[in-house]
Amino acid sequence: MKRTLVGLLALGLLGSLGLAQKPLVFGSNGEPVTLEPGNITDGISIYAQRQIYDTLVDFKPGTTDPMAGLATSWFASPDGKTWTFRLRQGVKFQDGTDFDAEAVRFNVNRWWDPKDPTRINAGSNYEIWSDLFGGPKGDPNSLLKDIQVVDKYTIRFVLNSPFPAFVAAIGSGYFGIASPAAIKAQGAKYGTPAGGAVGTGPFKFVSWQPGDRLTLEKSTNYWKKGLPKSDGVVFRFIKDPAARLAELKAGSIDFTTDIPPANLEDLQGAVKPLFRPSFNVGYLALNPIYKPLSDPRVRLAIAMAINKPAIVKAFWGELGVTNGHFTPAAMKTYWSPKVTDYEYSPQKAKQMLAEAGYPNGFDLELWYMPVSRPYFPTPKEIAEAMGADLSAIGIRVKFQTKDWATYLNDRKKAPGFQAYMLGWTGDYGDPSNFYDPHFAAPIQDLFDANGKPLDIKDLSEVLTKADTSTNQAERVKLYQQADEMTFNLALRIPIVHSRPLVAQRTNLSGWVPSPLGSESFEEIVKK
Repeated sequence: MKRTLVGLLALGLLGSLGLAQKPLVFGSNGEPVTLEPGNITDGISIYAQRQIYDTLVDFKPGTTDPMAGLATSWFASPDGKTWTFRLRQGVKFQDGTDFDAEAVRFNVNRWWDPKDPTRINAGSNYEIWSDLFGGPKGDPNSLLKDIQVVDKYTIRFVLNSPFPAFVAAIGSGYFGIASPAAIKAQGAKYGTPAGGAVGTGPFKFVSWQPGDRLTLEKSTNYWKKGLPKSDGVVFRFIKDPAARLAELKAGSIDFTTDIPPANLEDLQGAVKPLFRPSFNVGYLALNPIYKPLSDPRVRLAIAMAINKPAIVKAFWGELGVTNGHFTPAAMKTYWSPKVTDYEYSPQKAKQMLAEAGYPNGFDLELWYMPVSRPYFPTPKEIAEAMGADLSAIGIRVKFQTKDWATYLNDRKKAPGFQAYMLGWTGDYGDPSNFYDPHFAAPIQDLFDANGKPLDIKDLSEVLTKADTSTNQAERVKLYQQADEMTFNLALRIPIVHSRPLVAQRTNLSGWVPSPLGSESFEEIVKK
């Protein structure tokens, strides 16, 4: 009896150890473009990078509220043009090198300065820095004027004008702090399957098998004591939502995102649903370089021809809303009372087309994403529904797509796509994060008749004033004005603000989905 009890205890101990050593298996809806911070714009890449890197500023779980990250505190100068950050001491990168102010300066400079010799001339060419901070070094629109190392654990950002949202913006998931030593050693291979990635985050790079998986293991020198709670994470690349759901049910993956809302009732038994707070927009972009779309009447006709309420009801049910605002309801304070939504009226839309000189319609290429995202969980089917509505007013739609990385890059190469689907999940809780990347000049993925990035000067001026004002009442009025202007331009037609559906196996605990679209897996436990 004693021997049996001891044997059972030993088996139980071994079983516990075995369970603890099993990595988390995440069903990713696509493959990262790169693991190099600051050189991405897509949420799929952010999700992977979020596990490898930390940012200066973090966000409280499940919210958009900033909290300490690699920086323990920060303060602004009285004029709002200088931000000073105190850095966490004793932190090391996963390669054993020290994290300090010089490492922060190294990372920020390569995102900001086109002449930085450590830049990797590939991918999206660090465009996200310009999207969020006005422009690169040397550009008159650049928000950043200088970055200064005050001492080993103090870094200072000097701005050309006030930016109240700077703290939250620099905490965006794009801006993970990477090891300078690793970047210098790997050169152009850094962030690729061949070069790997090194941060200060909870998990460190092991391998990346293109088209299959990304494998990370627990970082043993992580600065947060007792974390991560799992020994590793495997990112399985599974683009098809139905396939991800099937694997989740089978137990071959532990958790996943971007489940089509229609599958909510299927999440039962050993699988349970979770909901990401709504903080996004899915839109249809219309490129004015294509002659019919250069006429705002045509763009408004398209907006009026698409039965947005019916499409949202069909594909999102209760997990989506549609309106004419580019920002989500979490930013309702900045909505103009003059904006509701485009009237659904095929008859008026057809009449408007005729007035614009297209009584018999025209041909239109409509590009849809090859991967599911929180705002468009089933892009092809949603595109086909919009195409059916457009055909009713004589617009002959040809559907197009290509792989994710190419899709993101080619839309920015003149002449770009005629019409395409994309969306945005907020990176921080300020309207500037929705408006600036999509409407501030120059608009990188919409073009004028000369093939140059679109510059809508009056709108850009309003956004600049709103971004830099330290008067909250003035900011509200300016963003309400931007709300009206973007609605009337109809360059990006808001289709949906969704409440993304995610799911996990019931033996998982500790996952708190963030409204910002990604979160660390450091607290997740698999029993």
